[in-house]
Amino acid sequence: MSASCTSLYRCCHRSFVLLSVRRQWTSSSLASAPPPPSSPPPPPPPPLYRRILLYMAHHFHDVETLLQLKTQLSRKQLHKKNAYFGYTRKIYGPDIATAYYVLSLKGGFRFVGQSEWYRSNRRGKFSWDFLKHKDTQLEEVDMSHTVIAYNGLENLMDQKSLRTLKLQGCREVDDWFLAGLHILQDSLEELDISHCPHITTGGLVALRNLRRLKRLNISSLPKISDPGLVVILLEEMLPKCLITANGYNYSLSEMGGAEEEAEELIQRNRS
Repeated sequence: MSASCTSLYRCCHRSFVLLSVRRQWTSSSLASAPPPPSSPPPPPPPPLYRRILLYMAHHFHDVETLLQLKTQLSRKQLHKKNAYFGYTRKIYGPDIATAYYVLSLKGGFRFVGQSEWYRSNRRGKFSWDFLKHKDTQLEEVDMSHTVIAYNGLENLMDQKSLRTLKLQGCREVDDWFLAGLHILQDSLEELDISHCPHITTGGLVALRNLRRLKRLNISSLPKISDPGLVVILLEEMLPKCLITANGYNYSLSEMGGAEEEAEELIQRNRS
């Protein structure tokens, strides 16, 4: 019995010694082994413009939706600014309502029989002294470089004494707007639509309704391709009107062809 216990003791002791030696050899091997190679550095980020292009490529539909939404909001705001001032008209009358509409769009005006002009400054601020002239109509209106649009004409329809209307550089004045000016055909004598980017020859033909017109400025209209023809046509439709058409390149060849085309259009207009 003692011999077997001695053998078991020796066997366990030998196993323990071998295990200890193995652990020490493994630790020393790991300590002496060279460190693993470090991973390569990450590549630099792409330039900003390339990241923007990648983002737009991945979100193209989102960007297109945002642009459409922005356009819709801009149109709604424009329509709101040109809305009919019916509540103001009900309280203060049509003349004050028209005056308030003009000033709200940063325009200017002059009452009949007065020399003083009422205007808004660049911030849209104006004097409220015009409220003193409750029953006085407007004689001159200057809406140059404002956002007056077709639906805003409803605010001018009661001004039967309006003789001068200046619309220079108005980006929302188009052919439909010119067609709507027939509401002023019994009073309007001077019209300035120069530098308006969306007026075409077809819109100018609609001015034939303004029979009392004495002065018309159509200078620098970018969508007028044949100004010689347009001037001849307007002179035929409005024989008592002085037409100003600067900012165009008139050539003899164009004028010669314009006369023939003008005669054809005049005959069509008469028929």
